Amino acid sequence: MVQGERYEQVPHRAHWQPVEYNALHGGMQRWFAPMQEATVAHAVWPQMMRALAQLAQDAIARDGTLKPWFIEAHQFRIDTSDGIGRPTPEGAHRDGVDLVAVFLVDRQGVKGGETRIFEATGPNGQRFTLAEPWSVMLLDDARMIHETTPIQPSGAVGWRDTLVVTCRAGEFQNAGGTGAG
Repeated sequence: MVQGERYEQVPHRAHWQPVEYNALHGGMQRWFAPMQEATVAHAVWPQMMRALAQLAQDAIARDGTLKPWFIEAHQFRIDTSDGIGRPTPEGAHRDGVDLVAVFLVDRQGVKGGETRIFEATGPNGQRFTLAEPWSVMLLDDARMIHETTPIQPSGAVGWRDTLVVTCRAGEFQNAGGTGAG
């Protein structure tokens, strides 16, 4: 949780989204692997979380009130060991948060993985491929729908590593709408 300069690492928790945002995996507790301890212990980690919360505050919270930002971070490796890797098996979706940041950490031996973003209420969209390490896509989740196309191996086996960070004002998403967990 971040509020201004205050940063608090919360215990590992289940990820939850309502069905309205994720038809495939919504409505259930999803236990992703916890963030690697070396990652969150690094001095730059709280600085990055504060910077993302400040970005969300400036871009999304337009009323000027300093909000607490509840942040979830997930490290994902999608590989092609089974032939095709599916970064977003749920297809085009919203996450039910305020700000989504998708960082490309690494990409080796794959083709595909095109990111597609669309207006949530209109026909306009963009397509691009995050190809360089530490490229980032930032989006206002209330206004945009996003997905990433499957990846295929361009050699023996490949992978696409991302860090997905979401910021939500006020509380985490929880089954039943209860407060921060």
